Amino acid sequence: MAKNIAGFLFSIILAAFAILVSAAAIYFAWFRYYEAAYPVKYGDIVAEQSRLTNVPAPLLFSIIRTESGFDPNAQSHARARGLMQITRDTFEWAQFRIKEEAHLTFDDLYDHEINIRYGAEIMRLLLDEFGSENNALCAYHAGWGNVKKWLDNPEYTVNGEIVNIPFGDTRRYVEKVLRTQDIYYDIYGFERN
Repeated sequence: MAKNIAGFLFSIILAAFAILVSAAAIYFAWFRYYEAAYPVKYGDIVAEQSRLTNVPAPLLFSIIRTESGFDPNAQSHARARGLMQITRDTFEWAQFRIKEEAHLTFDDLYDHEINIRYGAEIMRLLLDEFGSENNALCAYHAGWGNVKKWLDNPEYTVNGEIVNIPFGDTRRYVEKVLRTQDIYYDIYGFERN
């Protein structure tokens, strides 16, 4: 009887061990999937620009992932360029606002370092102007002028926050970037401010 109990306990221990190993393998596979789906490419540049502009790195990674899928040669139908999909008008506006590097051309936005630097600067300007990530992302996607109009319209705004984004593509964009940012925080353990 003692032999049967020992065999039974050994079977339970073996089964528990198999379950633990399987759970660890599933967790590892899940983590690898999310690391591949939510990469931190250009991490040194993003970290530096995050530090310089005080724009959270997960927000920058989320914009890059959403805008270009980390393709530095991406170009949209609106001719936005590079990782953070910056248009010519926005690039020229940023150059004027940050008062630097007038020698850079629109083609330079295919350089990942320049693109991330300007994208981070643009987000900093929009955050300063509009006060929240939600509002700044609306402006990043739909334009500064549209956001100014929405903020002046109580149909779209409550207490200075755009809560009813009238453009469906902008609404989906903002939701996606914010959801992606949360995933970056969760996967990589970035500190939230």
